[in-house]
Amino acid sequence: MSNTTANRVGAINGGADKDALFLKVFSGEILTTFDEINVMKELHTVRTISNGKSAQFPATGVASAKYHTVGESIGLSTNGYLSDIKSAEITVNIDDVLLSSVFLANIDELKTHYDVRSIYAKELGKALANRFDQAVMKTLVAGARQSATVSGGKAGISFAGDNALANAADIVSGLFDAAQKLDENDVPSDDRYAILTPTMYYKLISDNTSNIILNRDFGGSADPSRATVPQVAGFSIYKSNHLQDVINLTDASGTSTGDGASNNDVFDVNPSGGTLGSGYNGNFTNTGILAGHKAGVGTVKLLDLATESEYQIDRQGTLFVAKYAMGHGVIRPECCVEIKTA
Repeated sequence: MSNTTANRVGAINGGADKDALFLKVFSGEILTTFDEINVMKELHTVRTISNGKSAQFPATGVASAKYHTVGESIGLSTNGYLSDIKSAEITVNIDDVLLSSVFLANIDELKTHYDVRSIYAKELGKALANRFDQAVMKTLVAGARQSATVSGGKAGISFAGDNALANAADIVSGLFDAAQKLDENDVPSDDRYAILTPTMYYKLISDNTSNIILNRDFGGSADPSRATVPQVAGFSIYKSNHLQDVINLTDASGTSTGDGASNNDVFDVNPSGGTLGSGYNGNFTNTGILAGHKAGVGTVKLLDLATESEYQIDRQGTLFVAKYAMGHGVIRPECCVEIKTA
């Protein structure tokens, strides 16, 4: 009996690599999970570079105005008509490659009665999304505690909410205070957002003191049946357990996250005068709610989320790696808000 030529569905156009198409399924799982879990991706400025170790973001001050006296020269600096617009530059460095990996033994994959690769892919994507979100949130806190970028500019916004943000009324009050402070910093009203922990988010819906948020007769937009709060005080409301993860990092060194290995030191100086750690590490013990505008912090992206896989004959299994190379920094501190619990 002659042999049968098998149709290898994993090969591209009958190529030698019989698993090429199968690996793309794994990659797709990671990309989808990263987008689903990630909160901060669309809430800040992202810049992609093709090569290099850093990117610069220009920062400019504000102009002045003065009534003109007939006959005086506008171009003469001593007459005070020319605006002295200050300029500065913010450099955001690319961090080392951040990766998440797993090794899948061939025999284990054969024995399983379910698609173990998709489960592992989701976990790799979640791990990267978690670290990405945490790094951007920490950078947002750094911006809220930072002084003005340019001379004559405005500093970040960090203040304590009422009653340690214990109930919905205190949370709403804090958000309105944050909106007022952003207005006073001349921050545009569009693209504003606020990030709450799940605990605080559901207080807005379940607490009876939040009737103004629920009552549509007074402009409330929350939907308790769907457990959603679209907006409060002009902020688009998001909930993220990644924020709770950041708050739980009470150690100023933050070594449990490994963010001290970053090439960006967003916490240069502690607001009280002492030097903090390095990278995105800081003390987030009293951090409660984060808010701001899309222009507040920025990410420089050298390598977007990518995947690699290799079947290792000597180990009889496949090594899967998901990775990216990015860096984060404060661009406009006046757009960053931290509402503290104390």
